[in-house]
Amino acid sequence: MLSAVRTCLLPAVGLYLLGLKVLLVQLFSTRLRLPAMPRQDGKVAIVTGGGRGIGYEVARHMARLGAHVIIAGRDEQEGLAAVRRICEEYKKAKVNFNKLDLASLQSVRQFVQKFKEQDLPLNILVNNAGVMLVPEGCTEDGFEQHFGVNYLGHFLLTWLLLDTLKDSGKCGDFSRVVNVSSSAHRIGKIQLNDLNSRQGYSAHAAYCQSKLAQLLFSSHLNKELQRGGFPVSSCAVDPGMVDTALYRHLWTPLRLVYSAIAHLLLRTPEEGAASVLYTALSPVLEDPIYVNG
Repeated sequence: MLSAVRTCLLPAVGLYLLGLKVLLVQLFSTRLRLPAMPRQDGKVAIVTGGGRGIGYEVARHMARLGAHVIIAGRDEQEGLAAVRRICEEYKKAKVNFNKLDLASLQSVRQFVQKFKEQDLPLNILVNNAGVMLVPEGCTEDGFEQHFGVNYLGHFLLTWLLLDTLKDSGKCGDFSRVVNVSSSAHRIGKIQLNDLNSRQGYSAHAAYCQSKLAQLLFSSHLNKELQRGGFPVSSCAVDPGMVDTALYRHLWTPLRLVYSAIAHLLLRTPEEGAASVLYTALSPVLEDPIYVNG
């Protein structure tokens, strides 16, 4: 009984209390307004999970600024619909969809191979896609879903694209890797002896672990890139609590409450995308002082 409480109940209570704190801070803080960003003509960006939510707004804004945007996602119908909407809004937009299932390492490798066959540069990689509080299950390769999708899939994607990012960056105009993070990392713990949560599954603990792993990777990658003198930066950014489909696996009572208040209290996807876009595009962040911070 006590073991079940520690495994399931405590992580859930911790995450919901953290969420309440974040929501209160959001409500009493000035909302980020994205300042004017420079044109991105000639640049290429990949946005995972760009078919909806924050990812869609990131892809849409980058396309408006002239970047060639590749929406990477698992749902082809959703991705192609997003491409059509962006092209209808911006007639000269250069945006296309490539299939990517982060729950399959083979799919990640196939996506990268297809991208490299196009012989394009890569200036911006936005690792945005993710899952939260999904039922217990494994990826195609046998990893716990949160750890496999949120962390390992993006880790492999970034690693396989790193040479292209390095070749595309230059002094004063670095390539950028942007990992869309979460405040949940604050209560996450890396269970090195049980990364796949097989000794007792808690969706809440698994999600927090995956976001902490993602943050640690982002930080370590940036240090290694700087140590090697490569024109690439790696950052993590928390968009806050945003009204997206990410919350669809909440406990039923909380999901009902969420449905009633989300549009009033949470940020819109466009507002959530502002911090991601700032991290990906702002010339201010070329300064090593900001990147190190």
